Amino acid sequence: MTTPDRLPIRRALLSVFDKTGIADLARTLHAQGVEIVSTGSTAATIREAGVPVTDVAEVTGFPEMLDGRVKTLHPRIHGGILADQRLEDHRAQLAEHGIAPFELVVVNLYPFEETVAAGGTDAEIIEKIDVGGPTMVRAAAKNHASLAVVVDPEDYALAGRAAEAGGFTLAERQELATTAFSRTAEYDLAISDWMLGLSDPAAADDGDWEEGGEEISPTHVLDMSDEDAAVIGMRTLRYGENPHQRARVAIIDDDDPGLAGAEQLGGKEMSYNNYVDADAAVRAAYDHPEPCVAVVKHNNPCGVAICADGEDIALAHARAHATDPLSAYGGVIAANRPVTVQMAQQIKPIFTEVILAPGYAEEALEILRGKKNLRILQLSGAYDRAVEIREIWGGTLVQDVDALQAAGDDPATWTLAAGEAADAQTLADLAFAWRSVRAVKSNAILLASGGAAVGIGMGQVNRLDSCRLAVERANTLGEHAEGEAAPERARGAVAASDAFFPFADGPAILIEAGVRAIVQPGGSIRDGEVIAACQDAGVTLYFTGTRHFAH
Repeated sequence: MTTPDRLPIRRALLSVFDKTGIADLARTLHAQGVEIVSTGSTAATIREAGVPVTDVAEVTGFPEMLDGRVKTLHPRIHGGILADQRLEDHRAQLAEHGIAPFELVVVNLYPFEETVAAGGTDAEIIEKIDVGGPTMVRAAAKNHASLAVVVDPEDYALAGRAAEAGGFTLAERQELATTAFSRTAEYDLAISDWMLGLSDPAAADDGDWEEGGEEISPTHVLDMSDEDAAVIGMRTLRYGENPHQRARVAIIDDDDPGLAGAEQLGGKEMSYNNYVDADAAVRAAYDHPEPCVAVVKHNNPCGVAICADGEDIALAHARAHATDPLSAYGGVIAANRPVTVQMAQQIKPIFTEVILAPGYAEEALEILRGKKNLRILQLSGAYDRAVEIREIWGGTLVQDVDALQAAGDDPATWTLAAGEAADAQTLADLAFAWRSVRAVKSNAILLASGGAAVGIGMGQVNRLDSCRLAVERANTLGEHAEGEAAPERARGAVAASDAFFPFADGPAILIEAGVRAIVQPGGSIRDGEVIAACQDAGVTLYFTGTRHFAH
């Protein structure tokens, strides 16, 4: 993958409530010839540090008013933030109106949460609802193709280094934009929660939890106070799947904590979605006896790969990442072996939400901790789950976990239905694909080659679309030099299907793409048609007799 050129920083907008470190950043920017525009007290702090600064009022031609409520909400400010500098029309409009663009926006917000926690009056709290700050942050984050946004003083050092290096890379701007959107989401959620208490005090009440052996329902769990929840081993998460949903996580067994009680060695707090994706990643990685790395995005693997015992786990990570580098951005990485220095170095430039492993080399941990937003979790014990529970309207579904079974999951028990018996390498790839496809949401098709997934079709409402998607992703998402044609990775690969093919049209897509062997459960009334299609094409086909749906 090519690395985009850095965008030079010529003009920066600094407007912060928390002045920690802002003077040092301003000095660094000034030393690199950056023009600094700032507001009110921030501008005063920068001047006191002996750094030239232009007031926002001088740029807008309009004084700050309404006790500071209106200062940056002006086209001469937001035009400079929102202009997509890749577009000639945007550049022309800036020139027409005499607006200079910004390449850096540094903003932190009014301390709303702190004011609520300190017991401020309603009037004091309302005045700490920031308007201009979140507007600038969201605008700059949206336009990260053209500028960088910094919302955390801990990132000032990164901004200084970027200025000295000639600007931010695209990857750095994307990661900073992600942090910015997370911050505004948290901020708005805090305001929403407080406003809910104003409009409906009962809704803000944490509710009562009565001890004494009374059964606790899932609703009661969410209604508990944080203190009562902690008594039964529950932690409150920032929010659920979406910001308006409440969420908690419980550790069932302190002696065998699993993912819920994994030791966090660095990064931000885990969220509900982080746990869901992490669980899927751990399952995908721990399904393999060999060293394995899985990369998961939105509860689906976008890469899975193994390497041999004795090889650096970094090799498995490189192969897993290569499955789908595009989707790996912002994903979750799980390894079933300790993370080495080489693997940590590979992960460092990739924006990743969570990494999970049974251990970390000391230097590897130091490298990963350099990515302050990366959640680093250390797992302990053997991966073992007995049952799965899912709430439905009016009741609860409970089932055995879909574990690998002795019958059907062992290649020695498979039935050769078409073509020649697979050689050792092909059979190894089929076994890998069969183990890996279990982690993919149904309908699931996984293409593999050399102990790595090369194309995954997941979550489609028919198996035909999953076949098409797996082939398309295999042939378009692989890493290749700019200007070169994408490799046809489906050709020569093997395929696994989590359930039987209802018609021969699905295998036909795989065969046309060059797949040389297929493993699937079998059991369709049209198995004969599928067998005939594979036989005619000289493609090896195995039946397992076992299905692995993942809904």
